[in-house]
Amino acid sequence: MAKDPSTIPPEKIALYQKLLATDDRLEMKGKKFRYTSLNGHMFTYLDPTGTLGIRMSKEDQKAFGEQYGSEPFIQYNSVMRDYVKVPAGLFEDTETLAPWLQKSYEHIASLKPKPTTKKKN
Repeated sequence: MAKDPSTIPPEKIALYQKLLATDDRLEMKGKKFRYTSLNGHMFTYLDPTGTLGIRMSKEDQKAFGEQYGSEPFIQYNSVMRDYVKVPAGLFEDTETLAPWLQKSYEHIASLKPKPTTKKKN
């Protein structure tokens, strides 16, 4: 069996899988880091430390921040636009977090699809 190239703690991957299992339209992607995407738009990102970021509409970002005191989601010294950092305690509460994931999915579904960049043979 091939070694998993990810450095994400296994318990965080398990929490992420549990969260994604709340909606059968969602599929975990990635090897080194984990993410979800729809129509070429990434909307969740599990970074190498096991911190989860979720992309949301401006209104949902504001509501999420007010309710959970969330911070911007920063990766490689850059703020990921439209993402909120999910507090660790909330990440462990799948039932409470699942509706926010649904809102994220609905927001991304409303965006214009991005063209694929897959290489042609």
